[in-house]
Amino acid sequence: MMPISQSARIDNALAASTSTLFSVMGFKFSKLGPGKAENLTLLHVQHQFFSYLSRSFFRNLVSKQRRRMLVGGYDLDMSYITDRLLAMSFPAERMRAVYRNPLWQVKSVLDMRHQGHYKVYNLCIEEAYDPSHFHGRVERFPMDDNHVPPLEMIKNFCESVNSWLSSDPKNIAVVHCMAGKGRTGMMVCAYLVYSGMSVKEALQVYAQKRTTNNEGVSHTSSTWDVSIPSQCRYVGYWENLLCFPKGVDFGPPDVNLPQPCRRELLRIRLYDTVNIGSVFFVVSELQEVPGERYYPPVEVFKGCCRQVKKGYPRTNSQRYYLSYIDRDGRENQSATVEPHLVAQMDTESPVLYQKTCLDYNFEKPVKVTGDVRVILYEKMIGGRLFYACFNTAFIKNSLLQFFVGDLDKVGKKGKSICGPAFCLELLFGPANSDCLFSASCDDDYSSDD
Repeated sequence: MMPISQSARIDNALAASTSTLFSVMGFKFSKLGPGKAENLTLLHVQHQFFSYLSRSFFRNLVSKQRRRMLVGGYDLDMSYITDRLLAMSFPAERMRAVYRNPLWQVKSVLDMRHQGHYKVYNLCIEEAYDPSHFHGRVERFPMDDNHVPPLEMIKNFCESVNSWLSSDPKNIAVVHCMAGKGRTGMMVCAYLVYSGMSVKEALQVYAQKRTTNNEGVSHTSSTWDVSIPSQCRYVGYWENLLCFPKGVDFGPPDVNLPQPCRRELLRIRLYDTVNIGSVFFVVSELQEVPGERYYPPVEVFKGCCRQVKKGYPRTNSQRYYLSYIDRDGRENQSATVEPHLVAQMDTESPVLYQKTCLDYNFEKPVKVTGDVRVILYEKMIGGRLFYACFNTAFIKNSLLQFFVGDLDKVGKKGKSICGPAFCLELLFGPANSDCLFSASCDDDYSSDD
């Protein structure tokens, strides 16, 4: 009897596993029998069908509501946001190519459609590939999944894309992260804003071009591509940094990055919690590593918020806090109008006793600067509930509040601890007036719009 080759063993195993899959799906096939010619035909059919599933079913399952393109016989998770901006999922190799875009197919399509005129921007920190696959035209802007980059990185990304697109009218920029969703959406929208769109317009254009439901972006919905509230928040930050002194049709804008603003974190409080008696937290900030583009989060402090109980006053709890407010009472103020300092009293003690509230008062204020993350956990190790990212230069007052819709990755467990009036509140000490950021254009070039 002829020995069974390794490839035959693999084919038989594949056929057996496929038959099992077919049985689950409602298909029935006869068992393989030795010496039957029809077995080869059956094996071939099963192999081809399994290959089809891997190329179509699994990839469509992973891409969910993101638009796909059928190009040159390939079914790829990619979308043209504009004629010159292409968003896609990771160009994968080996096993990951079963459910992501196969790298060789992406290369074939790009070479076919934009030969010599495309550049790929990889936003992943968790995965990379040989730039030679795309003729060396690859640039990395690595950032953590479901998080935000430092504002400096957004600036460098937009300037790089603008430089590449400006160098030849045929050039296009191809942007991807792993799923081609949050990070890709945030950076593409940042560039659209850099090109003159408003934040709302940019988010809507991206949603319409990248998703199949053609609805606008709302950071309280989980169906949009830019669905992480902090990512939407940073696109808003970015808009505030831009100034078009001669108008949007006269070249790229001036970018006014804020100076590092150090703030002192005095208290973390969670209003209206249910089903939980304590919540752990970790405060970290993104810190630059010399010679590296990636800004890793560095832990600044960790602790535990516990229930506020009546009759147990804390001597280090703030009774008064200081805030800078606009003289006209509006959020947006002219750079020529100086803010003024006011003292406000924390009069919320009666509210604290009506609902379950957790808080932590820092005996020694924690100093944070720049891009900050606050992550809340059910347990000190694991069990993340939700988190929020922000930049200290955009804290106008001493209180920074996040409602459920403002928090990132609020899963089933996170929602289960939030009452109807839930709010995460961060109390800061007064800021130096130099920290108050305001981007302004030269009045000589200001438009009437």
